[in-house]
Amino acid sequence: MTLGKKQWAAIKIVVFILSLMPFGWLVYGAINDQLGANPIEALHFGFGDWALRFLCIGLALTPVKTLTGQSWPMRFRRMMGLFAFFYASLHLLVFIVLDLSLSWEAFKDEVPKSPYILMGLLTFLLLLPMAVTSTKKMQKRLGRSWLTLHRLVYVAGLTALVHFFWLVKKDYTEPLIYAAVIGALLGIRIIVYCRKRAKLLSLEP
Repeated sequence: MTLGKKQWAAIKIVVFILSLMPFGWLVYGAINDQLGANPIEALHFGFGDWALRFLCIGLALTPVKTLTGQSWPMRFRRMMGLFAFFYASLHLLVFIVLDLSLSWEAFKDEVPKSPYILMGLLTFLLLLPMAVTSTKKMQKRLGRSWLTLHRLVYVAGLTALVHFFWLVKKDYTEPLIYAAVIGALLGIRIIVYCRKRAKLLSLEP
């Protein structure tokens, strides 16, 4: 896709606004009492859902590039990753501020007996260093280590799935859909890696 810098800048602004809209909908719903009988839970789950969706979108960009031969999807990888972190942060913030009322005692009491919370915290901690080092300046500073660090996104995708499975407890339909999507995206990467590896081995004397 051949576009100028101004056109790409305009497209990125549109994508940014679209990515921010779920936040606007949820906040508007909370302010106007449109989130049902348990608005805190709706906010909590809503932000968590969107964190996982943006994580899936970010993971999908490289396979899309591989399957289509087009490199332009990679222009949005950083933005999608940061939005995944943004919604994951809001998901955690609602839990700490609204669910626990900023009570350290409540946090210490709740977390050890709730494995899904521990898995959620682990996912957030995996996303945190990737968000902090997402700039081009940090990429240059870290060099090859940057790629190694950002492979944590695969682990974060899996821990987010486990967090979701442990959270729902009964109806696994939605987490199974996410599991199928993430499994397919990681499967494509594994197939591509194996093919490249086999090609390199075939060239060896």
